[in-house]
Amino acid sequence: MGTYVNPNSSAFQVALNSEIYIDKTELLSYTNKVLGSKEGLICNSRPRRFGKSITADMLVAYYSKGCDSKKMFEDCIISKKDSFQQHLNKYNVIRIDVQWCYTTARLAETTVSYIEENVLKELEEFFPNIIPDNIKSLPDALAIINKVTGQKFIIIIDEWDSLIRDEAENTKVQDEYINLLRGLFKGSAPTEFLYLAYLTGILPIKKIKTQSALNNFDEFTMLDTDLLAQYVGFTENEVRNLCQKYNRNFGEVKRWYDGYRLNGEHIYNPKAVVSVMLRGNFKSYWSMTGTYESIIPLIEMDFDGLKEDIIRMLSGEAVEIDVSSYQNDMVTFKDKDDILTVLIHLGYLAYNEKKCTVFIPNEEIRSEFVKITKRRKWNELIELQLKSEELLCATLDLDSDTVAVIIEDIHANYVSAIQYNNENSLSSVLSIAYLSAMEYYFKPIREFPTGKGFADLVFLPKKEYPEYPALLIELKWNKSANTAIKQIKEKKYIKALENYSGSILLVGLNYDKKEKEHQCIIEKYS
Repeated sequence: MGTYVNPNSSAFQVALNSEIYIDKTELLSYTNKVLGSKEGLICNSRPRRFGKSITADMLVAYYSKGCDSKKMFEDCIISKKDSFQQHLNKYNVIRIDVQWCYTTARLAETTVSYIEENVLKELEEFFPNIIPDNIKSLPDALAIINKVTGQKFIIIIDEWDSLIRDEAENTKVQDEYINLLRGLFKGSAPTEFLYLAYLTGILPIKKIKTQSALNNFDEFTMLDTDLLAQYVGFTENEVRNLCQKYNRNFGEVKRWYDGYRLNGEHIYNPKAVVSVMLRGNFKSYWSMTGTYESIIPLIEMDFDGLKEDIIRMLSGEAVEIDVSSYQNDMVTFKDKDDILTVLIHLGYLAYNEKKCTVFIPNEEIRSEFVKITKRRKWNELIELQLKSEELLCATLDLDSDTVAVIIEDIHANYVSAIQYNNENSLSSVLSIAYLSAMEYYFKPIREFPTGKGFADLVFLPKKEYPEYPALLIELKWNKSANTAIKQIKEKKYIKALENYSGSILLVGLNYDKKEKEHQCIIEKYS
């Protein structure tokens, strides 16, 4: 067994030894199915702390000839599959962690040569007297081994995009790395020495420079995970089971860490979920493993509408996006859509494929965005924040007239681009107007199910602010605020909050389209 060639299973054993391990070995059923086929070239990109390396370690432990892993997998899902024994520890595996090699080589300019030299050295140990001394190319060496012995390889590359991300403007390093990838995966020769290639990283395949090198890969991304969605992070059922085991409030976990929608699945960040299960405190765990400061240069780029869209998302709204133009690198940004798209791949935003919208996925990430925008003192945000704080105070004081005046002002001066003439659009304006509430409340729940209808907006306070009441807001258009309050009572919307122990304010709001005026009534529910 080697470091790169036919490594052992010790890395995956560490995952199995952890207090919380969620079995994702069913992914191996898919890779077994595509072995030796055109679909056997896989690039599975996902954000930081979403289990990329654990998946790579699992593939190594299962396929590598350097392992004896039957006992390791005997209690896992894959052991019940027909293909389990057929492929277990039967293959020559090459595993490359590009980020580790990049760090160890110390210079970006020597990283590619470091990878080739070290992998070649181990191949010569496993296949003595086969590789000629003049062969310095890894793809050439694999082709020769295959020609002489007939043996093929599985290549697993973790953090495949490290050089693409970190050396985005270093064309020499980029070209050298791309040439290596082209030699390993493109053309007829690699089809002869490859059983399977599995690349995992943060960014999808770059659309221009690596097009000819990797356009034959099947891609699974945060925009389209397809049938691999359940292996990207923790599913809702997996999180619910953990909550039962560790006696955690599932509703609270969902509010803090849910939000990614992939192929119909609710996907949670594994790092955050494991941390809240073991520690019990609801906060941003993801940011503890890396700084959010890295996204500041992105969100402060001078693209029309970028900051306004982020403010809308902070208030709980989703915004439309075109993800097709992004070039999958860290330097080629043409407009705000490119910025928002890279933030999806980095995990800071989530994507609704059916609606083509982007949004902040959960409270964990929203709280970090709030901190960033406050520290950066955006002009676009400061005045709105002050108005919003005034609005929240008036609401809590039951000052209906002031609430109506402030909402009119916010609508006219800050969200005039939103043309609303129905209740649904009015709720978007309200979400933005109550932006300051985000410090004390979770993001507003729209169309809150009540059993006899849907409440338009519900704001639930965070546990650390028990003195704040829940806000139940009903919106009307060309009717009256009294009608809104009456509907709340007649349809017994309040019953949906019967498990909520704090105080509740009922807010009825009407917008008169002809007069362009708002009317508000606020009542305290006992």
